[in-house]
Amino acid sequence: MRPSKKRWFCDVGVPALVLAWASPSLAAECPSQGYRVFQFPANAIPRIDGDASDWAMVPPAYVIGGDRLTADDGSGAHPDPRSLQVAVKVGWVKGLNRLYFLYEATDDVWDFGEAGLHNDTFELIVDGNRSGGPLISRFHPFKPPHATAPADTGPGIDEQTAWFDFQNVDAQNYHIFMPALNKDWAMAWGPQAAWIKRLPWSNIAYHYDFRPGQSGRLVAEFWITPFDHADARGGAYSVESQLSENKVIGMSWAVIDYDGPGGAHQFWNLSPHHTMYGQASELCGFRLMPLEPEERPAMKADWSFTILDKAQRTVAFHDDSLGPATAWAWDFGDGTHASEQHPVHRYATAGKFVVTLRVSGPKGQSTLSKVWDVSFQGDPAR
Repeated sequence: MRPSKKRWFCDVGVPALVLAWASPSLAAECPSQGYRVFQFPANAIPRIDGDASDWAMVPPAYVIGGDRLTADDGSGAHPDPRSLQVAVKVGWVKGLNRLYFLYEATDDVWDFGEAGLHNDTFELIVDGNRSGGPLISRFHPFKPPHATAPADTGPGIDEQTAWFDFQNVDAQNYHIFMPALNKDWAMAWGPQAAWIKRLPWSNIAYHYDFRPGQSGRLVAEFWITPFDHADARGGAYSVESQLSENKVIGMSWAVIDYDGPGGAHQFWNLSPHHTMYGQASELCGFRLMPLEPEERPAMKADWSFTILDKAQRTVAFHDDSLGPATAWAWDFGDGTHASEQHPVHRYATAGKFVVTLRVSGPKGQSTLSKVWDVSFQGDPAR
């Protein structure tokens, strides 16, 4: 049995009074406006090639720099820019369940020559539906206790069950190597590693010109697919997180900075909680933003439909246009028309119809036709 999940309360846009009632500690520590995820227009999706020029349209307000990272030792210190500089941008595209990332960093010592986890790393944790609660087996509330786990609070489960049925399932943790040399680009911290790091679920590209132990600048450009349920058996058994405008997702990251074999290393966290790597309730809020005003057309007609009754050929049409429309002119393709914003229409006969919507308003007008999207077959008995 899967344990119940603690609800993730640190929402963006919820009044502070409500947050304080729901979870005082989280309400006090979350940024008052949360973080924002830039929406790329559909005709400007970033190309994953390590070239940051695709991201030039992202306003500076979206950049999350090293000044938002604090030391894992609780001191509240930020990275010394003479040693490490980090800037992260996050984007999304309406209609795609992908999160895009641009990671830019300058380090005085790049440490990435070993085969294991000893590697400069960007550790990313995503909870696409903010289900909250633990996401790694160490924190499973019903796992038998051991040296680093809390006391057992229910019927215990074995290590194998905790790994395959629990770890990374409801939220995902990626250790992304910056950069990866002669090894896979990330450790997906769960049994999904065999598929979740591959197309069509993710992709990455780097750009750098330094060797291990040298200083320099790195650009990593990648995307991942967040999952509400990431099954160990593969993507076909999993459920993608549905991304939509103004949705708030849970996300955070840590920058793990090594300084050579046997040298010191530091964890720099975005979340104020060290254990955010395995506790989704400790992540930060990121809002999936609408298009920026300069990326939105002044007026663009669009519409969708739902067949309410196939036998009676009754269709509900919905205006999805962008821009301040004040008038709507529908042509249903059968010789009839309507001027409501969201009309319901019954077709008298079967057929394939060209439906057209023209919207107009103070910023102009726009027209969109769809050819045969709305269609009804005749009686097969005739």
